Amino acid sequence: MGDRLRAAVPSILSVALALAVCWVAIALTRDMKVAGEAYLQMLYGGIGQWPRFLETGDAALLARPLGEAAGKAALLILTGLSVAVAFKAGLFNIGAQGQMVVGAVAAAVVGAQLTAPSVVHIPLAILAAAVTGAAWALIAAALKLWRGVHEVISTIMLNWVAVSLVDNWLAVGPLRAVATGGHSVAGTAEIHPSAQFPRLLGDISRLNLGFVVALAVALLVWVWLTRTRQGFETQAAGLGPEAARAAGISVKQRAAEAMALSGALAGMAGAVLVLGTEYRYPGALAAPYGFDGIAIALIGNNNPLGATVTALFFGILRAGGTRMQLLGVHKSFPELIQGLALLFVAGRLVWLALLKRRRAQPASTEVPRA
Repeated sequence: MGDRLRAAVPSILSVALALAVCWVAIALTRDMKVAGEAYLQMLYGGIGQWPRFLETGDAALLARPLGEAAGKAALLILTGLSVAVAFKAGLFNIGAQGQMVVGAVAAAVVGAQLTAPSVVHIPLAILAAAVTGAAWALIAAALKLWRGVHEVISTIMLNWVAVSLVDNWLAVGPLRAVATGGHSVAGTAEIHPSAQFPRLLGDISRLNLGFVVALAVALLVWVWLTRTRQGFETQAAGLGPEAARAAGISVKQRAAEAMALSGALAGMAGAVLVLGTEYRYPGALAAPYGFDGIAIALIGNNNPLGATVTALFFGILRAGGTRMQLLGVHKSFPELIQGLALLFVAGRLVWLALLKRRRAQPASTEVPRA
């Protein structure tokens, strides 16, 4: 078994155990038949109803669920990468939610206020979201590197600053959409069609360019971390700052760069949401994809490819969660599975740390009595 596969085994087992625990919970509260059918419906909602497709040939039975799964997976990929990149530099970025919020509103503004061809308009909106998210993350980086403020504290606080700033002021104040025809509109003005991601399968699915963008970004982040000097130095700075300094690596610079990239990735998640499905900044971002990124990164072993696979899996589950309601099972069960998987992964890390500490304790030097 290769080292990479061996490292992935605990995460795979944690997800499998979480699936089993939630299945048992449904079986105990309902019955085993309902539990099995609920899981089957969740799968159909994420990858499509293949049995009916083979009978009828209706492509929408596959395209619609896959589009929903891909849309959710794209957001989880980018927020998971955001957290993973910061981890690689030895930083714990819990601020992906706030960075996503400010990135989303920046994309909405560029999408609604500028006029340009799609080949220019879409990249500009993504760039605006990435720059805004990076700038928001750099506030926490500056507090950490020059004032000694722990990034966990600063990023948590900046989350709520971002939410209050955008949801409670900008989206309902200066950037509020103008109502037409006597109808009230929540959030910002709708973006121009030239800023909207094209749908890859037409009107039968919401699968759009944002999914491709997320996969491409994941590949680029992996290349940066594993194939470039800057990525290697970032990981070295995260693993051992003092050793990195002794080797001539600027730890502060690498940490600031990693935090900026982390914020940019979260900001891009906001752009994918606005340009791909919402077409405006809604009154509030109901789903906490920024916080979900923490789970995706940890279950994926903070590896860009591992986080991508994890995001794809949970994107499928979350897209199918609504179909579980057909059997009276709450649609939040995929989030429960995700949370339990994270708990099991974290529990493993705690036990490994305790065992490592115990093994590292020096042997007793007490001289036995005669």
